[in-house]
Amino acid sequence: MPKRITIAPHLSMEELETRFRQAKTTTQAHHYQIIWLLAGGKTTAEVMAVTGYSRGWIYELVSGYNHLGPESLGDQRCQNTDRDPLLNDVEQAQLWQVLQQPPPDGGLWNGRKVADWMSEIKGEKVCRLHRVGISQVNEISTKSSSPGT
Repeated sequence: MPKRITIAPHLSMEELETRFRQAKTTTQAHHYQIIWLLAGGKTTAEVMAVTGYSRGWIYELVSGYNHLGPESLGDQRCQNTDRDPLLNDVEQAQLWQVLQQPPPDGGLWNGRKVADWMSEIKGEKVCRLHRVGISQVNEISTKSSSPGT
């Protein structure tokens, strides 16, 4: 028999279900559903099958909930405000100017090319996965490489 995860008794089963059903966001609903199902005796495999979340992410949610309580559930990205933007205002303006021209090797701008340019400006490696301003790169480069623009 699979070992069951222990859920700290911060909230009753009824309160977990209520918060799951009345959640304001999909992420918050999923998080409460996972804790509610596990608190109700479901195995991790059963919760994975119902929610589509991975075992590792379920363990992360449980760990946060057991240590911090309900405040750990829901989308916490809005609290990631401590970090300065990767590019300051001047560097963002420079990037916009650079994107008005074709990239050095021709073709269209892409995430890798923008990250390479940013690495030169910042003097440190910038991973192309940062996606800082990159969502608009193809739109800008398509417009600047279109005939008549």
